[in-house]
Order: sequence, then C-alpha cells, then structure tokens
Amino acid sequence: MLVRLLYASRAVPALGPEEVTAIVQRSRADNQALGVTGVLCYSEGVFMQLLEGGRAAVSRLYGRIASDPRHRDLELLSYEEISERRFGAWCMGQVNMARLNPALLLKYSEHAALEPFGVSGAASMALFEELLATASIVGHT
Repeated sequence: MLVRLLYASRAVPALGPEEVTAIVQRSRADNQALGVTGVLCYSEGVFMQLLEGGRAAVSRLYGRIASDPRHRDLELLSYEEISERRFGAWCMGQVNMARLNPALLLKYSEHAALEPFGVSGAASMALFEELLATASIVGHT
C-alpha cells in the first residue's frame, strides 16, 4: 500500500545551504534504498517535506525525522493512502527557492514566505502541486 505524508518542522539551528544540500544528498541515497520518493522545501529555518512510498517505510522514516534533533515543532500536515505516486521522479527532490516566484507563496498564505504552520495541509499540498507544475523542483533521480 502506498501512502503520501506531508510534514513541516523548524530547523534547530537554522541551516545553511551546504547543510541542506548534505541532507538532500543523504536522503536521496537512503530513500532510494527504502523505495521512498519525495520533495523537500527549506526556507528561512522551515522545512516542509512530502514523502511517498510504502506505508511501513514512510512511517519508519517519519519516526526517524521526529527523533532527529535538527527538527523542532514537527507537525503532520497530511497523510493519505494513494493509488500512485505524484512525486515519483525524485528519491528526494528539492525546491529551488531562488527560482520561486514569491506570488506563488502569497497565493497560499498571508505573506510571501513559506508558512506551512499557518495554512491547511490541503493548501500546502496544493503548493507542492504548483511547484511540480512550474518545474521549481530540482534533483531528478
């Protein structure tokens, strides 16, 4: 059974670009071994990540993230059973925030910033769908 999980957290401490790149590279290798795919969005100390894969693998991975001391204020935004992957092209894609039009963020929140804690899971999922449609996700498998 396939599932899709979307969560948000705050980084402790805020991470630099090199640290985020290292996380993405490690996640690609780990996720490929687990059969998990997904996308990471990181901006100004906020993570928002979407994971797709088998229920057991995604649940174990989320448990590891929840116990990772680099995360705080972890919130599950959405969890659903799916019939097919929507973000299957990436073991771990990354949103290129430099290419992102701030108006897209403003469409889903009060400010032109990544604010997954103040919007619904459905709005956060819609944002990821638009990121996919606008080719703002990089790092194909």
